[in-house]
Amino acid sequence: MKARVWLRALAIVIVCLVIAMPVVWMIAAAFKTNVQVTDPSVGLWFTPTLENFRAVLADGEIVRSLGNSALVGVVSTVLSAVIAVPAAWAVGRFRMHSTGSLVLVARIVPAISLLVPWYYLFAQLGLVGSYTVLVLSHMFVSVPLILWIMIGFFEGLPVELEEAARTDGLSAFGAFLRIALPLAAPGTATASVLAFIFSWNNFMFALILSDEDTKTMPVTLFNFISYASTDWGGLMAAATLMTVPVLVAAVAGQKYLVAGLTAGATKG
Repeated sequence: MKARVWLRALAIVIVCLVIAMPVVWMIAAAFKTNVQVTDPSVGLWFTPTLENFRAVLADGEIVRSLGNSALVGVVSTVLSAVIAVPAAWAVGRFRMHSTGSLVLVARIVPAISLLVPWYYLFAQLGLVGSYTVLVLSHMFVSVPLILWIMIGFFEGLPVELEEAARTDGLSAFGAFLRIALPLAAPGTATASVLAFIFSWNNFMFALILSDEDTKTMPVTLFNFISYASTDWGGLMAAATLMTVPVLVAAVAGQKYLVAGLTAGATKG
């Protein structure tokens, strides 16, 4: 039994190291010069420098792109949750399983297949390069994601609580607002964090639908790479700045993420 426990612990440690190594390398490279980054003899033992971070933070384009990513991520996540959470409650409570199947189909469709018609449509409307088109494109993925997670979560909540509230005079929607929605807070937090992470990391939509003023951080990172050379130090510093908010959010909400994903997987 002890041998099995030790083997399991060893396997977990190995998996964690494999997952963490790219992040460790990225952070270490952010504190190196470009010469040190490309020098195989320089490992994790080197004299760190903040020059890459100074250069990145002094660039107004980086700061603007971080702000754009935050704006698009927050707005698209909030709007997606406002639409998807009540819809998920309705699907879960009224057993509209055919609707759930449609949601699954929507998640299967590759978003890249819609970029050409999206671009044509939004170009005709004069919205290409605006925050509106970025928010709408991100909601296309975020709404089905939140809806799919929350359907299982609401189906896992005891319906007797809402029935008791309706017996006391609340409407069906009132029971949702006062009973189901507070109980679904962990699931809502989980789905919202995952939707925000998708929006924060999305490169494809912003590359096609944004312009110089509205481009998000992933597109700005891409600009560090050119045919002639790559500013590895600046790229890693900017990538580190982009990664930190997501890591902080994930660590801070770890308890709710685990609880929400576990509860949402019990049924549905």
